[in-house]
Amino acid sequence: MGDTAESIRQKHEETAAEVVPEELGLFIGGEFVDAASGETFETRDPTTGDVLADVPAGGPEDVDRAVRAASEAYEGEWGEQGASDRQRLLHEIADRIEAERKAFAMLESLDNGKPTGESFGDVAVAADHFRFFAAATRLDEGITLPADDGPRHVSTVQEPFGVVGQITPWNFPLLMAAWKLAPALAAGNAVVLKPAEETPLSALKLAGILGDVLPDGAVNVVTGFGEEAGAPLTEHPDVGKVAFTGSTPVGKQVMKAAAERIADVTLELGGKSPLVVHPDVDVEKGVRAAVLAIFYNTGECCTAGSRLFVHEDVADEFLDALVEAAEGLTMGDPLERDTRLGPKVSPEQVDRTMSFVEDAREEGATFLTGGEPVEDPDLAGGSFVAPTIVEGLDHDSDTVQQEIFGPVLEVFRWDDYDEMMTLANDVDYGLAAGVLATDIETAYRTAKDIEAGTVWVNQYQDFPAGMPFGGYKQSGIGRETAFETVNHYTRTKSIDVSLR
Repeated sequence: MGDTAESIRQKHEETAAEVVPEELGLFIGGEFVDAASGETFETRDPTTGDVLADVPAGGPEDVDRAVRAASEAYEGEWGEQGASDRQRLLHEIADRIEAERKAFAMLESLDNGKPTGESFGDVAVAADHFRFFAAATRLDEGITLPADDGPRHVSTVQEPFGVVGQITPWNFPLLMAAWKLAPALAAGNAVVLKPAEETPLSALKLAGILGDVLPDGAVNVVTGFGEEAGAPLTEHPDVGKVAFTGSTPVGKQVMKAAAERIADVTLELGGKSPLVVHPDVDVEKGVRAAVLAIFYNTGECCTAGSRLFVHEDVADEFLDALVEAAEGLTMGDPLERDTRLGPKVSPEQVDRTMSFVEDAREEGATFLTGGEPVEDPDLAGGSFVAPTIVEGLDHDSDTVQQEIFGPVLEVFRWDDYDEMMTLANDVDYGLAAGVLATDIETAYRTAKDIEAGTVWVNQYQDFPAGMPFGGYKQSGIGRETAFETVNHYTRTKSIDVSLR
């Protein structure tokens, strides 16, 4: 890599001075304010371990203030905006994100640790999703039912919930905020957003833009921890819908809280996705897809292709090329252009990932690469985990069954399609999957047989605006990033008029 620990730290400090927002309060009713308790928490740079900023630790009183501000906006100026007004405002938000794309990208890399090549991509996709949902504001259509019993008129309209609560994860801070905010605003809702406590800075920078563009209270941001800020948001009686992205165990808690008051939910939860390699695979292209599947964002993806099922006929060639590619990935400072693997988001996530690695070692797994702590002294202050590929585990082991959320790939060889497919589907999750095959009939059959909400063929980690995204089984409820998402943020009202 070349840079020393001290030069990396200096570069990050200089970059932080340029891009960390000056205003870091809770964003409520169009203003940055302190938490009612006055308490704050630190958000740290996972590359250096240094503090980036102190951020307000919101609590139940702050959530209540934010919900009241959202309600007032919905009943007032924001609720009076027509579809064309919302379309114009969403386009303006996209313009502002694009105008500050470098600052957003640097902020994502500092707070999350992802390489800038990925951060710039996230910013571009975030802006594009605001544009997609800007167009969707003009496509809301009800239906008219034929009158078969006398003169009457029966029609439907879609109406917003009013105030919605949204909770986003730390692995894609800006992008997940865009995925949730854009359709909710397109439908006419006011929002209270709770970003992950590990990565709150992008949401607060975005709040400044939203405050300049939208009426006060249309979007409110409450930073803080799950128990103190997230739980009160999911339980608030004036929040008509909750959208959550995160782990399946926490998603179940969100669903229980919503069930207590019969509130609507959208849940995008965990994954343990299979990547199936057929014997006719183009090895070079397939390896590129496999690397993207598991090592993109340092494996901190709910869609990560973490279980590789490779056919015996091509297994040795494919795995040799995959190991070479994994060992060739540049791990280091995410602000460096050639870095492909940055740090994980926190030391706690490193410990969690390495605990699965050690479990695999105790179970007798063969390590094709990785599996050891990173020994580079210039990375000692950061939360780094080397890309790891293991083979020889039982499919029912915890390492295989549980979402690791790190750069760890489990390999299985197969020669019987039905047996392989049974294993591919033998997890509690069903968020995503991948298929690598030259023959399109084979690829399509496999895609149909896999139990997952998204299946990529001869590619991976592609999220075009308009393609529905969501999971089967314990990977969630509802769909994001598509026109139907707008409908998830509305309620259907039927109007039956007698014409006599």
